[in-house]
Amino acid sequence: MTVFKTFLKILNKNKFIIILYTAFLIGFGGFNMQTSENSTNFVQSKPDILIINNDEEKGITKNLIKYLTENSNIVDVKEDEESINDALFYRDVNYIIYIPKNYSKDFIDGKNPEIKIKSTGDYQSSLAEMLLSRYIKVANIYQKSINDENELIDKINETLSKQTEVEITSKLDTSSLSKATFYYNFASYSILACLVYVICLILSSFKDEKIQKRTIISSMNYKKYNRQLLLSNSVFSLILWIFYVALSFALIGNVMFSEQGLIYMINSFVFTICATTMAFFIGNLVTNKNAINGIVNVVALGSSFLCGAFVPMQWLPDSVLKIAHILPSYYYISTNELLKTLEEFNFETLKPIITNMLIMLGFAVVFTVLSNIVSRRKRKIG
Repeated sequence: MTVFKTFLKILNKNKFIIILYTAFLIGFGGFNMQTSENSTNFVQSKPDILIINNDEEKGITKNLIKYLTENSNIVDVKEDEESINDALFYRDVNYIIYIPKNYSKDFIDGKNPEIKIKSTGDYQSSLAEMLLSRYIKVANIYQKSINDENELIDKINETLSKQTEVEITSKLDTSSLSKATFYYNFASYSILACLVYVICLILSSFKDEKIQKRTIISSMNYKKYNRQLLLSNSVFSLILWIFYVALSFALIGNVMFSEQGLIYMINSFVFTICATTMAFFIGNLVTNKNAINGIVNVVALGSSFLCGAFVPMQWLPDSVLKIAHILPSYYYISTNELLKTLEEFNFETLKPIITNMLIMLGFAVVFTVLSNIVSRRKRKIG
């Protein structure tokens, strides 16, 4: 009880720094989570195309231009090479199509006339190339068996008008789940940074020479002393976790009342336990208060960059992810990423999630044991 009271006194003494640091982390995380919401949605776009037609606008040529017009944005540029190249350079146009003279007649005659193009080489130009290739392939297939141009055009239009119907069978609210995943992924940085900062700050205060000497000569053994300190830090960690969960309900909404939402909370709770023991271990190693800020940057920022809190896991190189396996944050974020697409809840689908949580608890046990070892050795030295 004495340790706990001392803990509260030190915590109260540094409350303004703690509140400021926590508010900064949570505010920054919430802001980034909200700005990322729109990035999860697909927005259809059309390429900007310039058509240079050197043929008469009739027959196949006219039909090709009509098809391209319906499926892209037709751009008007002066038909001189300098203006065309400038438009391409400044991305005013993605794809330029040069229809040669007598294209329609040569196509009907089976001469396979060449259409020259210029492109920016980006994804929009690739889409334009797909449109042009699709038309030409369909037209070439029918041209081999149909000689009448009007009948040929009708067949081409009939084929190109057919669209594949896409039926969405998933009932997942992917937008909200992506939002929740980003929030809880980013929370790994905030939780870890705040716990390491606060716990190291408090433990360094306990290492004051007078307090340390009184502790060593007291009847309390190091295991009981560490348990009380760890319990005291756990109270602070619990309050911080509750605050983060409450904030997620406010920012994310109804998805937090779902089965996925429950697992997000359980996963973050397990990670908070692991982060508390990690911070407690680091706090037992650190003796210099001035080094705390540097340690926070190394531990929290390093874990976040390597494990996918800031950059999605699918964008990270395999070599980075292999290194990340040695960090608890990797297993926490892996679970969040799984939840984003989880539809069925059974032992097989939950098995990797349970495994990740058990690994994090394993880390917590290891950090607790290491803390006891470090504390015992320091007492012997003292």
